[in-house]
Amino acid sequence: MLTEKDKRSFQDYLTQKGLKLSGPRMKILEVVLQGTKHLTANEIYGNVQKRYAGIGYATIYRTLRLLCEAGLCMELKCEDGVCRYEHAGDDAHHDHLICTKCGRYVEVVDPEIERLQERLFKVNGFFPQRHRLELYGICRKCKG
Repeated sequence: MLTEKDKRSFQDYLTQKGLKLSGPRMKILEVVLQGTKHLTANEIYGNVQKRYAGIGYATIYRTLRLLCEAGLCMELKCEDGVCRYEHAGDDAHHDHLICTKCGRYVEVVDPEIERLQERLFKVNGFFPQRHRLELYGICRKCKG
C-alpha cells in the first residue's frame, strides 16, 4: 500500500539524485506499491497502461531501478530468468515458495528457519546484512 511516507521517501531520494518526482514516476510508484506483490515489469507496464496510457517501457524500467535504489521496491531475480518486484515496505521479512509450473509465489515466515540462518552466520563468523530464501516446487493447484 502506498503511504505518504513512501511518497516522501521517494521524493527525498530523487532530490538527492538531482531528479524530480515527475507525473509518470508518481503514477508508476502508485501502481507498484498499491498492486499485488511479485509483479513482473510486463505486468507493471500493463497495470500502468490501464490507468495511465502513454507511459512507455523505458520509463517503467528506469523508475523500477530508482524505486529499488531508494529501498522502496525489491527486485527478485528468480530461476526462471524473469525479474519480479515487490514493495520493500515495513512488512516483516519473509521468504518465498515458488511454483515451477505456474510461477505462483507464496510468502512464508518460519521462526525456526530464521534462527537456523542466524546460527549459520554466527558459526561461520559472518555478520548478517540480508538474506533471501527461495524454495522451488509444484503448488497444490498444479499438482492437481
